[in-house]
Amino acid sequence: MNIFRKIYNFYYEGFRDMTVGKTLWLLIIIKLFVMFVILKLFFFQSQLGKYDTSQEKSDAVIESLLNN
Repeated sequence: MNIFRKIYNFYYEGFRDMTVGKTLWLLIIIKLFVMFVILKLFFFQSQLGKYDTSQEKSDAVIESLLNN
């Protein structure tokens, strides 16, 4: 368990002493949030939500694959 404690302390000390790095990490987190949450909600909506059973969903996927 001592090795995990050393790894934790290594990262904890490194992030605690950062000045510009904290701002950059904040920007990275905001960017990931926008990419995965906001874009998913507006641009990548589920097309299979209108089907009730998994059989209907699989038929729709097969039909889509065969027609394209």
